[in-house]
Amino acid sequence: MEQETITIGPAAAKTTENTCYHCGETCREETINADQHSFCCEGCYHVYDLLKVTELCDYYNIDGSAGISPDKSFFKGKFDYLDLPDVHAKMLEFTDGHLSQVSWYIPKMHCSSCIWLLEQLYKFNPGIRSSVVNFPEKKLRITFEAGNVKLSELATLISSIGYEPYISLNDIAGEQVKKWNRKRLYKIGVAGFCFGNVMMLSFPEYFHLGKDAFDESLRATFGWLNLALAIPVLLYCGSDFFKSAWAALKGKYLNIDAPIVIALVSIFSLSLYQIVSGTGPGYFDSLTGAVFFMLTGRFFQDKTYAGISFDRDYRSYFPVAVSILTGKAEVRTPVTDLNAGDIILVRNAELIPADSVLLSPEALIDYSFVSGEAEPVRRKKGDTIYAGGKQTGPAIELEIMRKVSQSYLTQLWNNESFTKQKEDQNQMLAARINRYFSVIVLIIATVTFAGWYFIFKNPETAFRAFTTCLLVACPCGLLFSSTFTNGNLMALFGKNQCYPKNADAIERLSKIDTVVFDKTGTITRSDDAEVTYIGTQMSGQQMAMVKKIATQSSHPLSRLVVKNLASVHTETQKLLHYIEVSGSGIKGSFGDHTIKLGSAAWVGEQMIENDHRFSRVYVSIDGVCKGYFLVKIKYRENLSQTIDKLHDHGFNTYLLSGDKPTDQDYLAHIFGSPAHLYFKQKPEDKLAFIAALQQKMYQNVLMVGDGLNDAGALQQSNVGVAVSDDINNFTPSCDMIIDGTQLSRLPAFINLARRGQHIIKASFGISLIYNIGGLFFAIGGQLSPVLAAILMPVSLISIVGFTTIASNLAAERILKN
Repeated sequence: MEQETITIGPAAAKTTENTCYHCGETCREETINADQHSFCCEGCYHVYDLLKVTELCDYYNIDGSAGISPDKSFFKGKFDYLDLPDVHAKMLEFTDGHLSQVSWYIPKMHCSSCIWLLEQLYKFNPGIRSSVVNFPEKKLRITFEAGNVKLSELATLISSIGYEPYISLNDIAGEQVKKWNRKRLYKIGVAGFCFGNVMMLSFPEYFHLGKDAFDESLRATFGWLNLALAIPVLLYCGSDFFKSAWAALKGKYLNIDAPIVIALVSIFSLSLYQIVSGTGPGYFDSLTGAVFFMLTGRFFQDKTYAGISFDRDYRSYFPVAVSILTGKAEVRTPVTDLNAGDIILVRNAELIPADSVLLSPEALIDYSFVSGEAEPVRRKKGDTIYAGGKQTGPAIELEIMRKVSQSYLTQLWNNESFTKQKEDQNQMLAARINRYFSVIVLIIATVTFAGWYFIFKNPETAFRAFTTCLLVACPCGLLFSSTFTNGNLMALFGKNQCYPKNADAIERLSKIDTVVFDKTGTITRSDDAEVTYIGTQMSGQQMAMVKKIATQSSHPLSRLVVKNLASVHTETQKLLHYIEVSGSGIKGSFGDHTIKLGSAAWVGEQMIENDHRFSRVYVSIDGVCKGYFLVKIKYRENLSQTIDKLHDHGFNTYLLSGDKPTDQDYLAHIFGSPAHLYFKQKPEDKLAFIAALQQKMYQNVLMVGDGLNDAGALQQSNVGVAVSDDINNFTPSCDMIIDGTQLSRLPAFINLARRGQHIIKASFGISLIYNIGGLFFAIGGQLSPVLAAILMPVSLISIVGFTTIASNLAAERILKN
């Protein structure tokens, strides 16, 4: 049999050394040449042509070939739903009927070229007045003429140049997550106002002015006014401290707010006694000042976290709109408006948003996101299609059974297994320090009070020393050192496309000693492979029949063959009969021709031995074997180096896969031993394996997986990391989301989390210097309450400065290497 090698598809169609003028990628397909430039695809050339027409080619002089090719999944009418009255009104930030403003999240914005181009949108459409980029938050605010430009036109324009906006259901539901509480600002304002006025009314006391009857009467009046000003500060401004302390007491432990509350109540009671009995002016300046400065410190903490949010619900992950069929018309409608009985059209690779009944003759549904099954499932007319599946073939029609809020994925999201805490939060480092330190502070303050009151017979100094001990020795600084270190680390992780859920996840990450990997979609690129046909050259008609029959199969290898035969047209081919035998192959008839596609035995060919690295899909036509498609599954870049680094740092590594043992020899070489590879693992098997590592071998396990198929294992592990090429994937059970391109940095992220714990312990030392120094003067009765309150934010600022600089330097060194 005459042999020749033909390479098909984008993986290796025609490799050249040319690089795309727009995006800088190597031109691996048929290169498009225009204006003495090379372009890797039609999308890049389209953007270049658009920039050329609008005289914006200066874009390429900023960062060179830093462009982004438009998303290939874009289709005409994708954003029509934005023009619906209800959606339009909720998307706008401002409108006066003439000018309107909208802000969109642009996830692909990454450099100065992006900023420059996005701020030149007015040159594309005269109806756009201005566009301003907020680069840290990747937000684009557009001001436009509402009568001349539609929202759908804006979104289409941005998408056409490669910066498709990410619009979630939270945007159109009008329920954006509040990143910090504005009520604290009001409380700071009230406390600051009262503090300033109390100090002004206390000037006579500060300077010991006047001793006559009139001055004494004025002093009494000022005292009562100070009391009136102090009451709202104590009850309203200080309410957060009381609520927090009470909640802790109900939980039978003391938190950092308990000493603060005792101090505030003590100083208010002593001041009230002095005012009512006429024995003194009280310490209302200290009370109001303490609340003001402590609230200021807490506000500073809130602002630090203002840019960090992991709070999500199912609406952040479902598609925003779907196509509803009304008669022969197709209308784009928000999924929130879907009702039972609606007929929707779902295109290839689109997510099914709600439980539905299939109206089309058949469909291939990929449930790997939900069930963990690697192979798509064939469904026929009348079958129930559950939310979360993906259509992998031609467009299908579905009838909605239940609204989105009642769907299967929503129930998964609300499952308590996704919301329960992985470990007792009281065992975290900060909580342990808080529990013991608060008790120690109370003991010191009580002993100090007893000494001054009973031994030195000085009640006034006893009360002042008691309150200042509670304020100055409060463990706020100790806890904030952990809070701000982990907070800054979260920001640093995020800049490198790794997104921890919370600070506890970072602390648990620092204790990891075992890493378990899922295979499909985690260490492999399931949507990319190099497919090469080896065998007798086939005619165009024969290739069309091969593609047609492969299209009917749900097997991943068949889908890869179809993908890499994208240029082959099948419209004229009519499939008469079709059968599929699991584990063997598929067979179909086209007129007088019979096509078989599958294993060597299925087509009557002898299997090639001693090559377990690659998969083969054999082809026979009318009983004659023509050859086979050699499929080389692609693993993520630097996989071997990543595992080696983990081994070098003493980590144990395992592989759990639901697939067959393909590439077993190759993976055994990477992971160091075949004994660490486990195939054909169901989701419950993965969970049990991790539980055994934790309970029998006392290991702290990091599970690296993807999607809901690994939900149980991700939740069972000490830290669950979801690998995704789309950061907005629905992964409720994970502790971290990491971009697939950053997986090779996993060892660095673990080391950075460990270094963070060292920084926290060092910052404890700084905080203790303030605590011990302040206690020395407080026990001696030489420290006023207001000065003790000032020391708290000063200590906080010092800690924040140290932890920020130290964690930034650590991240730069560790992640760079």
